[in-house]
Amino acid sequence: MDMGRESRWEKDAVTVEIVFAMVTAAALGAVVFAVALGLTYLLDLSGEASRGVLTGGGVAGAVAGLWRLVRVLRRFDAARRGGR
Repeated sequence: MDMGRESRWEKDAVTVEIVFAMVTAAALGAVVFAVALGLTYLLDLSGEASRGVLTGGGVAGAVAGLWRLVRVLRRFDAARRGGR
């Protein structure tokens, strides 16, 4: 019948894992950026210093989010290939 094809359950599991990875990546990126934003208010930064910290926070948040996304999806793929 469907030899070699993914079942509906497997497709749903992949979809759920992708959504989970995207949501947690976005949340992590937002938290990292919020820390940078908090630093600008806490240290009362303005002008170039504030812009630099916020830019660095945005870049760090994007990198952290991308790292989380890749990590979750690779771990899921390894578990799926391993039969777990």
